[in-house]
Amino acid sequence: MSTPERRSRLVVLAGPTAVGKGTVAAAVREAHPEVWISVSATTRPPRPGEENGVHYWFVSDAEFDRMIAEEDLLEWAVVHKAARYGTPRQPVELALASGQPAMLEIDLQGARQVRRTMPDALFVFLSPPSWDELVRRLVGRGTETAEQRERRLETARVELAAESEFDITIVNHEVHEAAEQLVALLKQPPTDL
Repeated sequence: MSTPERRSRLVVLAGPTAVGKGTVAAAVREAHPEVWISVSATTRPPRPGEENGVHYWFVSDAEFDRMIAEEDLLEWAVVHKAARYGTPRQPVELALASGQPAMLEIDLQGARQVRRTMPDALFVFLSPPSWDELVRRLVGRGTETAEQRERRLETARVELAAESEFDITIVNHEVHEAAEQLVALLKQPPTDL
């Protein structure tokens, strides 16, 4: 008697800057350690409290160039006209092969690239309750200069306009509620949606 192959679900989570993607992903990681969450590589410096290998892989421009050249990234993009971000390919493939529910927390550009290479993934847009709330969250972080905030808000307008490209929208009214909605999607077999 053979056991049917378990197919895992890949959920791609994207949304505008400051919507809380990282916070929601951290809530999923904390409450549901069985869910595998990709750790992106980035060329930007760490923010206060961020740890290498936990929040991001902080790499040099030369290392990022090597990762691109060797096709080690599932997707990559320049974000906010500043730093580069990308998803290391091998850990994603290993998680899916092992049958773990897996999630990528990436930006709009990255989600578009993943849709081309992994069209069976479920694409989830994390939306703010309102534009004013998004601005409040971005300003409240206190991690950007006024110029950086304006650039991020300009990017956010473009990202919000792309919501219709996604399969499902979750409004991030409350972090743990949004996280539980994501986990419910992650735990459904790919054919159930």
